[in-house]
Amino acid sequence: MGSVPSVQELQLSSYRAFDLQLLSNSSYHVVITRTGGGYSQWKGLALTRWREDAARDAWGSFCYLRDRDRDSGHVWSATAQPTLQQADTEETIFSAGLATFRRTDQGIALEMEMVVAPGDDVELRRIRITNHSPRPRTLDLTSYAEVVLTSAAADAAHPAFEKLFVETEILPTAQAIVCSRRARAADDPTPSLFHLLTASSSAPGTDPVSYETDRARFIGRGRSTANPQALDNHAPLSDSAGSVLDPVVAIRCPVYLQPGESTTLDLITGVASSRAACAKLVQKYQHRSNADKALNAAPAHAQTILTKLHASADDARCYAALASSILYANAALRADPGVIASNQQGQSGLWGYSISGDWPIVLVHLSNAAHLELLRQLVRAHAWWRWSGLKVDLVVLVAEPQPEQPALLAQATALIASEGEADCTGKPGGIFLRSQGQVPQADVVLLQAVARIELHGSNGPLAQQLAQRSPKVPVQTHLPRSDAEAQAPAEPTHVHPARELQFCNGLGGFSADGREYIATVTPERMTPVPWINVLANASFGSFISESGSAHTWSENAQMFRLTPWSNDPVSDTNTEAFYLRDEDSGHYWSPTLLPCASPGASYVVRHGFGYSVFEHEESGIASELTVFVAHDAPVKFALLKLCNRSDRERRLSATGYVEWVLGDERSKTAMQVITERDADSGAVLARNPYNTDFSGRTAFFDVDGAADTSAGAASCACGDRAAFLGLHG
Repeated sequence: MGSVPSVQELQLSSYRAFDLQLLSNSSYHVVITRTGGGYSQWKGLALTRWREDAARDAWGSFCYLRDRDRDSGHVWSATAQPTLQQADTEETIFSAGLATFRRTDQGIALEMEMVVAPGDDVELRRIRITNHSPRPRTLDLTSYAEVVLTSAAADAAHPAFEKLFVETEILPTAQAIVCSRRARAADDPTPSLFHLLTASSSAPGTDPVSYETDRARFIGRGRSTANPQALDNHAPLSDSAGSVLDPVVAIRCPVYLQPGESTTLDLITGVASSRAACAKLVQKYQHRSNADKALNAAPAHAQTILTKLHASADDARCYAALASSILYANAALRADPGVIASNQQGQSGLWGYSISGDWPIVLVHLSNAAHLELLRQLVRAHAWWRWSGLKVDLVVLVAEPQPEQPALLAQATALIASEGEADCTGKPGGIFLRSQGQVPQADVVLLQAVARIELHGSNGPLAQQLAQRSPKVPVQTHLPRSDAEAQAPAEPTHVHPARELQFCNGLGGFSADGREYIATVTPERMTPVPWINVLANASFGSFISESGSAHTWSENAQMFRLTPWSNDPVSDTNTEAFYLRDEDSGHYWSPTLLPCASPGASYVVRHGFGYSVFEHEESGIASELTVFVAHDAPVKFALLKLCNRSDRERRLSATGYVEWVLGDERSKTAMQVITERDADSGAVLARNPYNTDFSGRTAFFDVDGAADTSAGAASCACGDRAAFLGLHG
């Protein structure tokens, strides 16, 4: 392990809290962060794909804009995500029932208002675009969202399989896309989702609206929502539909604006229990008047709910701040790392208290009657979360009664009843009251370890505790440079000599002796799908693709993953990666095609029996990375050879990166993975005591000590993913 951008003490993963807004009508729920990430859900079904990721926050429903000017071609988004293009000015405002995003980019002002309709299961994004520049402007507006239509848990466990049951249909006369879920069994629900675009006006003779429902066509191999291939030019989308393997909804509409002119467009997404009911909603919301009614009614409806809960606007902001740390785990509101590290129990330890452990837990400690006001605030917050579709177990540990005061447990029970929440006590996603004297200390530690938020009555009111424990994160005034700017190679790269290949298909073929399959790939020309080599012994294994993305497991490839498997043949996300950095110029790249190849860079990949080799040359540095698994031990090796082919001395660093799972899914285990650095070897050690099926296991990531001596400096390490990647990194 070489130098890293930010050296930090190894610790439990700590995350930045995201500002977010909860929009809901009690059945249709939207979470939107200040940068535009988030999700949509309906009656327990995920409508759009989302994964917890406080470092990147790159999941959600997005809207792109592209300037058709031949000299510009500038691409940006209505919110900071997903393009992360810095705006000239930008502002995000959250108020009851309404999220508003404003930004100005190169003379184009955009305002997007977002609500959930009170009377229909529909979310509305109203976009106003104004041309403040002195010349006519032609823009392409393109929407995008990944469609799920099943439970979030099912999608996370088997995304490629679940995608097979969604069929898409384009309704060109309605400017809409309908997605329907096919039943796997006779009694399965078959909901349908629609995505609709309406515009305030349409200039005669303009280009037609176009559509896309195939994610692979929209994103492109090895790319992401930050730089989809569909935004490379202003050509119409493909209008593909049907039983696509990876369904999305995307609509592209040309926008023509004279200087000083404005236009308004609505992007509307909704859901119904049947295709017929969905069609009725499409027809209804083609009329702008119905969208106007929803936009006007949503804030008043949200305020009515808050009033019923006896909650103020300040209270709602506290509830949203807590929701942020429920959805994006935040170390500042969790228990002390030493307490978490001391836990030795798994999820089954919660079951004796009727707590499943399937939902996020908020833990509060009460020790006297003065703390009941904090409980009242949390009971109201819990009711707000529940109405907003956020399922949370609120666990209350009450101290033993003192001789001089009445039983606190009885007072807490009465308070919950007075707030109208007695019916949800002891139920999943409800409130759990327990006397701390009846909970063994080991179980208290377990609750502290799994709680996403831990509060103590002795620390004061809710707002005060949030203010005291929120991490002081400096405002980021400049977003990172674009990949193309940051990654421009300092020197010409070497072109690999042609090899004599058998059965060559244009990308690769077999070596002359037939022992290797050899492919040459570039960022612009990758294999159609990941080209995988499996490296394994009887109890331990890994696979690696031609791009360098890899996944490693021990004993059971599903239940004990060391690193995540994205199961995504399009983006082929790296969760194991290597970086090389020129310490003089600051230029960095990867010895494999992903995650950060320079434009036009060429990589030769050789898949052999039990090993894979990646050859590359950049800026005069030739690299050869060989990856293999020991035949008799649970160990994976990555052998990196470097050769300086330039005419000057070079100072380089090599950095290895892995995302730990130590279980089945990272979303379940990330909060419980504990890292430390071994004092003798310098290896990074990782363990997950919460995974009792593999209790006592320790994973490690290490570098040969010989790597330090040649550079004359010791290696360093970081155990915090957010600190390593950086915000939106």
